Amino acid sequence: MAKILVADDEPDLEMLIRQKFRQKIREKEYEFVFAVNGNDALDKIQQHSDIDILLSDINMPEMDGLTLLGKMSESSPLIKSVIVSAYGDMENIRTAMNRGAFDFITKPINFEDLALTIEKTLKYVLQIRETLKAIKENNILKLYVDETVINFMSGHEYESSLMVSENIEATVAFIDICGFTSISENEAPDKVVSMLNSYFDVIVKEIIAQGGYVDKFIGDAIMAVFRGDYHIDRAIDACLSVRTHVNSIPESSDMSYKPKVAIGLNCGEMISGNIGSASLRRLDYTVIGDTVNTAQRLQSVAEPDQILISKNAYDKVKESFNCQKVGEVSLKNKTIPVNIYEVMG
Repeated sequence: MAKILVADDEPDLEMLIRQKFRQKIREKEYEFVFAVNGNDALDKIQQHSDIDILLSDINMPEMDGLTLLGKMSESSPLIKSVIVSAYGDMENIRTAMNRGAFDFITKPINFEDLALTIEKTLKYVLQIRETLKAIKENNILKLYVDETVINFMSGHEYESSLMVSENIEATVAFIDICGFTSISENEAPDKVVSMLNSYFDVIVKEIIAQGGYVDKFIGDAIMAVFRGDYHIDRAIDACLSVRTHVNSIPESSDMSYKPKVAIGLNCGEMISGNIGSASLRRLDYTVIGDTVNTAQRLQSVAEPDQILISKNAYDKVKESFNCQKVGEVSLKNKTIPVNIYEVMG
């Protein structure tokens, strides 16, 4: 149910709105709350935290509509405002828009126009709330994305960018915390989550320090992607640093567990795009392709403390890093064995 606050000192307006929207009210699609001025409207907002839209007059006693808009932009930015006023001159319209009004309707009210405006405004409010809900559900986004990016994500540019897919040259690394499955099976859930998050914090900091980003968490593993100049060099530097820092974590005294990482890394062309189900509203901006699959399979055969790379990656970094040939191994869904190398330092 949408909740709409009407702020207007005109005594007959409440009766008119209840008459014109009686079907919506009866079917519990709309609920209206009424205030006689700006101060009263602010009090009603405090009492009703789920208000979606404000319909406000401009000329009201105690606090006018334009002042109310200014205060709401600070205290209740998610409530979208529509000015409903007889003062339809351009100066008032511009002032209202500059203070955050979503739309402007002049009196006497055309209720058909008002109904369409309410529907349009509610649709916009719903889009904002769904975007914010998606952000809240993504813990990494909450932790690492700043306000500028979040504001951008509410705009049209972000919606358009969601649809863009491209071929990119990048490096992908899968970093697995070895032996953690047995811990998760034998310890209390809150302890398992706390330990895993503390290990992830150590790993993520090293990824970010080399300009990479966390694509996703997969159980007790991390998938990281590095793009741009020297992406494979930066990825290997990050993985070496991850190994060093994880090895410096002391053994857990009460369960005799010492964390280690096993890492698979590959570089090359991959598809970057928004993958998922639009009907479920679950889309994941990620990379896919054989390069990514190979990196994951390299990680699956890596031993604790090992950083394994493909022959293709080795050819690109052999002058910069000390690598040792492991030999041919059979990887899942690969018809022939592939040569792999271990990064020593």
